[in-house]
Amino acid sequence: MGTRLPLVLRQLRRRPHPPGPPLRLRVPCRASSGGGSGGREDLLGQRRLLDGQARSSRSPGGRTPAARDSIVREVIQNSKEVLSLLQEKNPAFKPVLAIIQAGDDNLMQEINQNLAEETGLNIAHICLPPDSSEAEIIDEILKINEDTRVHGLALQISENLFSNKVLNALKPEKDVDGVTDINLGKLVRGDAHECFVSPVAKAVIELLEKSGVNLDGKKILVVGAHGSLEAALQCLFQRKGSMTMSSQWKTPQLQRKLHEADIVVLGSRKPEEIPLTWIQPGITVLNCSHDFLSGKVGCGSPRIHFGGLIEEDDVSLLAAALRIQNMVSSGRRWLREQQHRRWRLHCLKLQPLSPVPSDIEISRGQTPKAVDVLAKEIGLLADEIEIYGKSKAKVRLSVLERLKNQADGKYVLVAGITPTPLGEGKSTVTIGLVQALTAHLNVNSFACLRQPSQGPTFGVKGGAAGGGYAQVIPMEEFNLHLTGDIHAITAANNLLAAAIDTRILHENTQTDKALYNRLVPLVNGVREFSEIQLARLKKLGINKTDPSTLTEEEVSKFARLDINPSTITWQRVLDTNDRFLRKITIGQGNTEKGYSRQAQFDIAVASEIMAVLALTDSLADMKARLGRMVVASDKSGQPVTADDLGVTGALTVLMKDAIKPNLMQTLEGTPVFVHAGPFANIAHGNSSVLADKIALKLVGEEGFVVTEAGFGADIGMEKFFNIKCRASGLVPNVVVLVATVRALKMHGGGPSVTAGVPLKKEYTEENIQLVADGCCNLQKQIQIAQLFGVPVVVALNVFKTDTRAEIDLVCELAKRAGAFDAVPCYHWSVGGKGSVDLARAVREAASKRSRFQFLYDVQLPVVDKIRTIAQAVYGAKDIELSPEAQAKIDRYTQQGFGNLPICMAKTHLSLSHEPDKKGVPRDFILPISDVRASIGAGFIYPLVGTMSTMPGLPTRPCFYDIDLDTETEQVKGLF
Repeated sequence: MGTRLPLVLRQLRRRPHPPGPPLRLRVPCRASSGGGSGGREDLLGQRRLLDGQARSSRSPGGRTPAARDSIVREVIQNSKEVLSLLQEKNPAFKPVLAIIQAGDDNLMQEINQNLAEETGLNIAHICLPPDSSEAEIIDEILKINEDTRVHGLALQISENLFSNKVLNALKPEKDVDGVTDINLGKLVRGDAHECFVSPVAKAVIELLEKSGVNLDGKKILVVGAHGSLEAALQCLFQRKGSMTMSSQWKTPQLQRKLHEADIVVLGSRKPEEIPLTWIQPGITVLNCSHDFLSGKVGCGSPRIHFGGLIEEDDVSLLAAALRIQNMVSSGRRWLREQQHRRWRLHCLKLQPLSPVPSDIEISRGQTPKAVDVLAKEIGLLADEIEIYGKSKAKVRLSVLERLKNQADGKYVLVAGITPTPLGEGKSTVTIGLVQALTAHLNVNSFACLRQPSQGPTFGVKGGAAGGGYAQVIPMEEFNLHLTGDIHAITAANNLLAAAIDTRILHENTQTDKALYNRLVPLVNGVREFSEIQLARLKKLGINKTDPSTLTEEEVSKFARLDINPSTITWQRVLDTNDRFLRKITIGQGNTEKGYSRQAQFDIAVASEIMAVLALTDSLADMKARLGRMVVASDKSGQPVTADDLGVTGALTVLMKDAIKPNLMQTLEGTPVFVHAGPFANIAHGNSSVLADKIALKLVGEEGFVVTEAGFGADIGMEKFFNIKCRASGLVPNVVVLVATVRALKMHGGGPSVTAGVPLKKEYTEENIQLVADGCCNLQKQIQIAQLFGVPVVVALNVFKTDTRAEIDLVCELAKRAGAFDAVPCYHWSVGGKGSVDLARAVREAASKRSRFQFLYDVQLPVVDKIRTIAQAVYGAKDIELSPEAQAKIDRYTQQGFGNLPICMAKTHLSLSHEPDKKGVPRDFILPISDVRASIGAGFIYPLVGTMSTMPGLPTRPCFYDIDLDTETEQVKGLF
């Protein structure tokens, strides 16, 4: 093995790079005798090796070694300067050339190494046995193709292995030798600036022109060249105005052709039976044997001094330098691709029908793109996605590191007015907006949605993939399981719940010594603390690592959590609506030795782990948040956490895949992230920070990320700003406020709206007065958004029963109330085309300077923060704390949690705490019945009245209509 090869590979390992498979060395390459320590002297030393023995004379057309070296130095110096400029803006960038070598001839390996070191590149050799098969070489090529650390790939293999199958296995963008059909095709078409040109062919042209040869009108004979080299030489010579002929060594007319030629290019070794006298003295001859690619640089033929002899070693060294030049160009292209660019997205065409079919019929009528194709279109690399089936993929967080210097796009929040129980279509507006931006205005855009719970899907609300011609597809995969994130949360949540009750049981039934011995067991005669146990010792102020050195007091302190059962706040969860699990008794079996207590189940999306997932920004941050989750208090009033129970690492393992956002697409083929779905009352009701951050990088500076907040703006939007934006550090540019004529009529005094019950005529016939009276709620929600300094665009989600007069009135009153613009939207019936006006309004609003500000300082006392939200957002006169709520506030403040933001848990059906109070209630006192804390997620949530965290099933749930066609395996009945 050459002395520099392991050094370069070690440098490669030390260099920061995205995660991926390590570069491989299969068989050590033999060191060449000319290896030195690098630099220009080494380069010249290799030059002398190539020259073999010194030549005492040259004919007039020949070039001295020093002159040839100057050409190489010029190429390398130019490449070095270009690379230096690239690295000024990207200091960590260092291109890597991988060379797959099958054989023992290592002189070219040393030359490549020296030239790369002079330029500032890294080279990695993958050395295979000389008898490697075509399949083995292709296998190595495919691995390097997908290695994001490698920017160029060259082959140093025997000529008999240069099959089309091998050459075209190379990715064209990494093919720095220009041997693939795609690169050759671009060269032939005249697109040399878009492809890699053979360095050997370029070296031939360069050496001829630097020798003073005028190629225009010259007769060029290329002898013994094959495949890509022959094609490249012919093309380049023709571009210079030369008349080019090709011939093989055994062609009958070879002697005549050699006599007619002005310049002869030897593409392979001359057979012994071809006499040298066939080549006329005085003509220019270039030897560019294809063995350059195999690493064999010796000519193997007697030297003959023609008028302009340029020998194989001249071509080989310059070709090696030009390959380095191609490598720098490859790196420059790669960096350019990492920067913002308008996606070359193939959008899917819609053919809207009237009347509009059911959501699942529309979804099934559209064939989604393969998710790997979508990922490539939006700039994700192959090793940054994990594919689930055909239409879903998880995106690895490594993309954030790769794009960390990329400017973020514009950040748009979709919120709504106080809704009816039917919902007003925020998800549909979100999807319609991104379809309009990308499919119709050619602007990069991403939708970021919450993952829906299966509880409502089988209950009364149905799915949450949007609707009509603005939805995520396939909608059944969106609504059912997806990639299993909610199941992972359920497993993690219930593992922690089991750990709590089990710990209480064991502490109640064991002595300190027995408990300690089981917690720190003897394994092979040795007791050792686990990593999380050492962290607990440190938290307790016990600075010991040897389990045998703890005192009795320290053993008791370490082993006993002393959980007060009455303070347990951690509940078990299930992703099914089941009212009979709202209150249960656990521990009634004989094996639980009389330990029982009242408990409950929550819906899975109400778990604090879901809120943690939605607010985390990295795997390490998620682990820390999971460890901080408070599950109870001990008997002295101190918080007990998941870290104390020793379960944090296990929770992180269960959540390691759930942290990766899920990539899907809209009906028009635009990208969507579906990730996290925290409850919008006891949690903040927004999709994940990570999905937003990755999307903002992928769309680029001129692109848009559109995300949605649950419930009305008074709940979802307020929490988005005060909780999510604090956690993420992201600044929103625009709020899109969704309204419907139906909801405004309800706020104007219309009859009650009930899910599953037909709408009264007030909602299906024109009623201008009801709309006008109900716009007070829209005006109030606009004012709430303005508290945060963000411009508001009102999106009126138009239903078929809405009249032009009603639509015009809403838009006019919204603008009077301070909206930047108000636009009717028709995406439900026609797709993105129906939201183009909304998209244009959002673009214009986003061009204005954001004056975003938080509503309150988190350092304020908890009561003051609650009062600020109640008065400024809901319009309450004041708040009223129950004794229990005040006691909880005092406890959380004493425990050090008083500086967390507030997450109000109240009804979404009214600005007040009373669901029946529509419009804009005034002068009410907001009652705070209880206060709880999600310390891992990072907020305190006051309960306004009673709050159910486990929905129930109605008399006729959605599951009556859901079925499976056992022949086609298609789901029926979802909506």
